[in-house]
Amino acid sequence: MNYTFKYPTCPVSLTLTVDNIEVDGIDTRDYPDFADAFICSATVNGRQATDAELDQLQDNGDLVYSEVEKALY
Repeated sequence: MNYTFKYPTCPVSLTLTVDNIEVDGIDTRDYPDFADAFICSATVNGRQATDAELDQLQDNGDLVYSEVEKALY
């Protein structure tokens, strides 16, 4: 999947390829919210995502929920 990141040192946003997204903190008793679920790792352009990139991915609630669904089903 492609995702657009904002970097403080770069004046423009960069669209990079994100793969291998892993989520943690899934509590099925919290269905349908999964409020504690979070993205714990991912690869960005073939390298491990930085903490800042993981934070940006985490800020996208629809993405997190979609990844939770993939992990459950």
